[in-house]
Amino acid sequence: MNVNPVLLSIPVYFLLIGIELLIQAFRKRKIYRLNDAVTNISCGITQQVTGAFFKILTIGAYQYVFENWAIFEIPNTWWSWVLLVLGVDFFYYWAHRMSHEINLFWGGHVVHHQSEDYNFSVALRQSSLQTLWTFYFYLPLAIIGFDTLNFLFVSALNTVYQFWIHTETIGKLPKPIEYIFNTPSHHRVHHGRNPKYIDKNHAGSLIIWDRLFGTFQEEEERPTYGITKPLNTWNPVWANIQYYTDMSQQLKHTQGIVNKLKVIWYKPGWRPEEQGGYQSAPEVNSGNYIKYDNHPSLKMNLYVLVQFIIILALSSIFLFTESNYLLVEKLFFSSVIIWAVGQFGVLLDNNPRWLKLEILRIVYAAVIIGYLMNQTWVWIVVAGYSLVSLGWYFWIISDQKQTNSTVSKA
Repeated sequence: MNVNPVLLSIPVYFLLIGIELLIQAFRKRKIYRLNDAVTNISCGITQQVTGAFFKILTIGAYQYVFENWAIFEIPNTWWSWVLLVLGVDFFYYWAHRMSHEINLFWGGHVVHHQSEDYNFSVALRQSSLQTLWTFYFYLPLAIIGFDTLNFLFVSALNTVYQFWIHTETIGKLPKPIEYIFNTPSHHRVHHGRNPKYIDKNHAGSLIIWDRLFGTFQEEEERPTYGITKPLNTWNPVWANIQYYTDMSQQLKHTQGIVNKLKVIWYKPGWRPEEQGGYQSAPEVNSGNYIKYDNHPSLKMNLYVLVQFIIILALSSIFLFTESNYLLVEKLFFSSVIIWAVGQFGVLLDNNPRWLKLEILRIVYAAVIIGYLMNQTWVWIVVAGYSLVSLGWYFWIISDQKQTNSTVSKA
C-alpha cells in the first residue's frame, strides 16, 4: 500500500484551517494570528522536508528488523489490521510519553508545544528531530511480523487522526466517545502549561492508554497553552534547535559525569541539588499572561504571506517529486525551503539585524530552482519572481527607513 495519507490529506488540512478562519470571522473571536500560524506551518514544512532524508534511517531500520528478525508472517486479514491499528497506537503512546519524560527526547518534541495558540495550524507544528528518538519504539511491530508498508500506512493514519483534535471550536463530545477516543478536549489538556495539565493525555487516537497507565486528566479550566519557558521567536529553524542549545549550556555548568547523564536522561527540569534540585512547572496566571507578539508593518506581513504561499507550493513540489533528484540536488532544493521559512521568522520577528539577508535569499532561491528544473519557462518564472520580489522588498524596507526617520525626528 504505497500511499502516504499525510501528504494526501494536506488539502483537507487547509480546508479545515479555512473553516476555522470563517468561524473566527463570524464569532469575532481571535483564533489565529498570522505570525503564529505561519510559524506553525513552517515547522511542519521543515519536518516534512528533513523527513525526506531521515526516512532512510527510520524506515530502513524498520525494514531491516522486519526482514531479519520477524517471528511471524502476519497475513493481510481484518484481524491483523485491527491488531496493527492497536499496536501502532499503543507504541505511539509510549513514544509520546517518553518524549515528555526524558529530557533528550523532549528536545525533539518541544517544538509541537511551543505555540501559545491552539488551532488546526498547531497540528502541523512538528519537530524535525523527534523521529530520531522515537522510531525505534515501533520496532517490536516489525519483530512480530507486521509488514513495513502496512505499518507506515497505519502510522500515517494515526497522524492524520490527530489533526482534528487541535481546536478550541469543538467542545466536549458525548461521554462514550470521550471515554474511548482522544478528543479536542483531551488534547487541549495535553497542550496546557498549567501544572495540573503537564505530562497528561499522551494518547494518539485512543485515550484508553492514558486511563490504563495513570496519565489521564479531564479538562477543567481552560488551559494556558505553550511551554514553561516561551520560545519568543517566529523562527522555525531556531525553534528546532533552541532547546538543545539550552541543554548544552546546562551540561556545561553541571559537574560530574553522572549528573550530566541525568540532565540528558531524566525528566525536563531536573537539576542537581547544588543547582536547586528539580525545577517544577510554575503556576500560570492566565489573567496576566501576555503572548509573544511582534508587529511588523502591514506591508511586511503581506509580503511574508505571499512569499510563504510560494514556498508552500514549492514544498509540495519537492515532497511529491523528491525521488526524482540526486542526493546533492535534494540538499540544495531543501536548503531553499528551509532558508526561506527561517528568514520569514526573522521578518516576522521584526529583527533589523538580518533584514538584508532576504535579498540574498531571493537570488539564491531563483538560481537554485532555475538550475534544478532547468527549463526555459522555469528560468523566465524565477527571473520574474526575483525582479518582483526584490522590487517589492526594497520598497518595504525603504518605506520603513523613512517612517523610522520621521519618528526619530519627532
